[in-house]
Amino acid sequence: MPELPEVEALAEFLRSHAVGRVVAAVEVGAVNVLKTYDPPPQALHGLQVQDVRRHGKWLDLDVDGLHLLVHLSRAGWLRWSDALPAAPLRPSGRNPVALRVRLDDPDAAPGRGPGFDLTEAGTQKRLAVHLVRDPQEVPAVASLGPDPLAPGFGRDDLAGILAGSRQQVKGLLRDQSVLAGVGNAYSDEVLHAARLSPYALAGSLEPAEVDRLHAALRSVLGEAVAAASGRPAKELKDAKRAGMRVHGRTGETCGACGDVVREVSFADRSLQYCPTCQTGGRLLADRRLSRLLR
Repeated sequence: MPELPEVEALAEFLRSHAVGRVVAAVEVGAVNVLKTYDPPPQALHGLQVQDVRRHGKWLDLDVDGLHLLVHLSRAGWLRWSDALPAAPLRPSGRNPVALRVRLDDPDAAPGRGPGFDLTEAGTQKRLAVHLVRDPQEVPAVASLGPDPLAPGFGRDDLAGILAGSRQQVKGLLRDQSVLAGVGNAYSDEVLHAARLSPYALAGSLEPAEVDRLHAALRSVLGEAVAAASGRPAKELKDAKRAGMRVHGRTGETCGACGDVVREVSFADRSLQYCPTCQTGGRLLADRRLSRLLR
């Protein structure tokens, strides 16, 4: 799933490639991807892309005051092309392209201008596209918590979020209404860097642990954003995997201490951690109702 660093890189890429261009056409390959109907996608035709921003894990294309908001969810992706296929996109259950945005280019052959496809693999169709006049019209955007990389997000802000919480810290980091942009992968990375168990209770962290967690949020996410910056969209997935220290590395050696990276599996996801770095050498039971270890 694309998280804050990858979505920020996609926004940066689109700012350099799409801003200033006029939308020539919007073609729908999967109707279920559209979560709004007024205004319709065709309302973007002839309008100019003014800016591209990020809200948590949401992409926001400002097209002359209309906002094309995209949440890539677990299996969605954005695929840029300097010359899209000339044939119009047709709805098809077999085609991974859910939405195509064509942009004008006076130097391109007819129908072969640049643009991007929104694609989704697998059977769980969660890719979401909203076309609205104000991003705050989308409840999931309006309810986002603070961005952990925002300039004003300090240690005390994090401490206030943690105070009194009965959530496990892993779940709190992934809760978009608490912090915007962190998902399963980077929460594993942040907790490893902070030397905290994923099962630690957020409201029970000691001041020194809060210090480490805040520093890890800023450093892990900041370094990932820097590593992704300037990369084309097609390289971002591999770059993300290459930068992971524990997430997705079950059975490999922890680069910090030499222990073996372990995994806890749930129904629809898993987490990875290092026992030596994070749980005092104790293994977390591989079931949802494990006894809490801190």
